[in-house]
Parts: sequence; structure tokens; C-alpha cells
Amino acid sequence: MSQESEQGTLYVISAPSGAGKTSLVAEMLKQDSKLGVSVSHTTRPMRTGEQDGVNYHFVSRNEFEAMIARGEFLEHADVFGNYYGTSQVWVKQALARGRDVILEIDWQGAAQVRHLMPDCVSIFIVPPSPEALRKRLDGRGTDTSEVVERRLNEAADECSHAVEFDYLVVNDDFSVALADLLSIVRCHRLRMPMQQVRHSGLLVRLSRRR
Repeated sequence: MSQESEQGTLYVISAPSGAGKTSLVAEMLKQDSKLGVSVSHTTRPMRTGEQDGVNYHFVSRNEFEAMIARGEFLEHADVFGNYYGTSQVWVKQALARGRDVILEIDWQGAAQVRHLMPDCVSIFIVPPSPEALRKRLDGRGTDTSEVVERRLNEAADECSHAVEFDYLVVNDDFSVALADLLSIVRCHRLRMPMQQVRHSGLLVRLSRRR
């Protein structure tokens, strides 16, 4: 069986705001060239420094709703008046090419994806303590105290859904958390169904009596 027939794996990664998910995923992509990240569609305005197709696919509300009607999203949500969604077509095409894909989405989106693609691997990242999370959110210096409190309340709700995921990673030490995430990916690639595809010829030769 050829390398091209190997199916990629979809990794769904969720975390409360301030847990370090974005930084960890960015470093995963740097260290593992076989990993890619899905670029979401959104109706929110493009911010300074952002690029269409890089940070998000920026579309109108009418266009987004038409995509919903056509069933083009793996998951989508209305967040503070703006739509966000993951293209089902793009993800499935990338996986069919043997590409491993990461989705950075919230727990609700993750539940939608697990329903449509039960073979995905889901990972939830948490901070080491509520106090550490508060310190990280305060340390950003970009949010008011009211926003920080709201994010902490949201984090408590989000973390209550952590047990619904396949893996839990505690981001206390960044390098350790990164190693844990990369280990999950590596371990999954070594599972027998995937190794049979990659090494079918070797297994045949090794099992042939001389």
C-alpha cells in the first residue's frame, strides 16, 4: 500500500482562555512538519496585521449562513455576534492527503466535531491552578478586571467538560506540556492500523518463512 493512501489524523485541542493553547500549538507546528492547522472562517472584521486565509477566512454573514445551509462546516458557533466555523471540506481533503490537522476550538465545537468525526483525537489543556490562570490573565495587561473575572467564570465551566476529551495536558511548565502534546501525536502515529499502511511490505517480508 502506498504512502499516499495513508489517512491523516484530526487533533481537536481545546482549553480555557489563558491556558496557553495558542502558544503550544504554534510550537507544535514548528517542531513537527507533518502537522497542519485548520484556518477557520469568521464574519468578524479583519484586524490590523491579519491576513485573509492565514489568520482566518474572512467572509460576510450572508456567505457564512449560506455555508451553514449547505452543510459545509464541521462545527460553527456565534460568539459575541460573530460567526466562527471550521470547513468540513478542507479538513477532509487534508486528511485524505495524509496530513495531520489540528483544530483549536472550544469544548462545544469539539463536541460537534467528535459527533461527525468520531475517529478524531481530542485533547484538553488546563492551567496548573485557578491562581495560575488568574495570574496569566492579569499578566496580559489587555483586559479589564471585569473581563478577567468573566474569563475565569467561563474557564470554570469549560474545565468541567475536560473529562469528555481523550487526553488531558496540564500546562504548568511549557516545555513539559509541549513534550506531552508531541508525545500524544507520536504515539498515535505508531498505532498498528497506521503502521500497517506504512510498513505493509516489511511485515510481509518478515512474516515469510525462508
